Amino acid sequence: MAVRAVRGATQIDADDRDQILAATTELVNEVMSRNALGTDDVISVIFTVTPDITAEFPALAARKLGFHEVPLLCATEIGVPHALPLVIRLMAHIETDRPRSDVQHVYLRGATALRLDIAQ
Repeated sequence: MAVRAVRGATQIDADDRDQILAATTELVNEVMSRNALGTDDVISVIFTVTPDITAEFPALAARKLGFHEVPLLCATEIGVPHALPLVIRLMAHIETDRPRSDVQHVYLRGATALRLDIAQ
């Protein structure tokens, strides 16, 4: 069993608690589904948000999905002037038998612009 990192991102329309929770829920569900993961496979998840998101912690959405024993951390991205606004990112550390090349990174909504090379 190897330790791998899975990246993902999504974008919301406004700094709104409900949007943050809904978009994060969608992102986490997609990461889990596309990589055939259960919460026992997840070592930890780091969530970051752009500085314009302050209405809620994205980790709350993961807790509501059952990530009760998984260490979760939220942080703010650096405020680069030309960065895409209202973006929620995650990096999940997982245990998997998949080779690194088979790990499915997930970029949703407007965040597909961040990684056009791997966005689905």
